[in-house]
Order: sequence, then C-alpha cells, then structure tokens
Amino acid sequence: MFLMDQPPDAEWDLQEHKNKRSRNQNSYYWELAGKVAEKTLKFGANINEIHNQNLRALGLRECIDGQPIPVYLPDTDEAEKTALNAEKYHLKPTSQTKEGKDGKMFRCYVMLRGSHTFNTSEMSALVDMMVQEAASVGVQTLTSTELAKIRQLEEQTEQKR
Repeated sequence: MFLMDQPPDAEWDLQEHKNKRSRNQNSYYWELAGKVAEKTLKFGANINEIHNQNLRALGLRECIDGQPIPVYLPDTDEAEKTALNAEKYHLKPTSQTKEGKDGKMFRCYVMLRGSHTFNTSEMSALVDMMVQEAASVGVQTLTSTELAKIRQLEEQTEQKR
C-alpha cells in the first residue's frame, strides 16, 4: 500500500531507526555486574546500586518532548538509597532542591533511560564502563581485542538485517 492510498486524515509518526543493543553486550554487562557485586558485597554494594551508578555516570536522560523528566523526592539519605537501589526506574540527583509547603526539603532528580532502550553504541559505552569497574576490583574481563571482535561481529550481523 502506498502513502497516496491513505485517507487524507491519516497521521504518521516518523522515528529514527536505531540498532538495539545486542544480547551479547547485555549478557556480558550483567555477568560483570554480578561479579562486581559479589566482590563489593562486603562494602554494601548490590547489583542494582552498581547498575544505577553506571547509568548515572553515563547520564542518558529520559525525555518527553525533548525535556528531561524531573522527579522530586525528600532530600534524605533514605530517599537517595531507595533511588539508588531501584530496579524498575533510574534516577539521578541534581543540585536543585526546593522547600515543600510543610517546610521539608525536596531534591530534584532526573529520570534516566534504562539500558533496555540503549542502541549498540550506548550499550558499548555502558559495557566499557563496567569493564573498567570490574578490572578495578579484580574481576577478570575480556581483553579489548576480544571485545572489539565481538563488536565487529555484532556490527556485521546488524548490517545483514
């Protein structure tokens, strides 16, 4: 069916096609995150905290109409700990605070994109960050040559699609 065959009131949304992250990248990322969590468990780190810290460092914000999504939480250690350990959402604190009507302080967080929305280059950046973190705590990782080979194979697979 051609566009000219559509009713005059039909509406279309055009979106940029982005190659989704690969399962290999995702699996490797979570494998390393689990090993880092095991190594750092005695310091109180868990896999969600590690993932959220990495997402915060990467800083890819979730937006609506090009605007970041603000979320105001109580400006407390408990609220920060809850946000840092969240699995279903990802928030990054900002320096902005405001006082509520009851006199309590609230901190503005921005919502971050979850890694399930990442394209291959965004996921590669996240994997690279995790590789560095894993190496820093003594977790063995793939070499840069091995990672490059995997990425090259993934790119070839994507080009065939």
